[in-house]
Amino acid sequence: MPNIGPLEIVGLLLLALLLFGAKRLPEIGRSLGSGMREFKDSVTGKTDDRAELPVGTTQDSTAHSPSRENETVH
Repeated sequence: MPNIGPLEIVGLLLLALLLFGAKRLPEIGRSLGSGMREFKDSVTGKTDDRAELPVGTTQDSTAHSPSRENETVH
């Protein structure tokens, strides 16, 4: 099996740039990296207890449902 040299790697990167465009390449790289990370974590059995929150939101542990002290049951 032949070795892959720097010229072949540059050629593959140029081909990817021509096929997907400059705007899509970072998005493809991020999704590929996160997919590989999720696969590795699932294979090793590593779990993350923290829930992923959307950007700009915070997790408020003091928030709860409204009190039902004054409710009467009929």
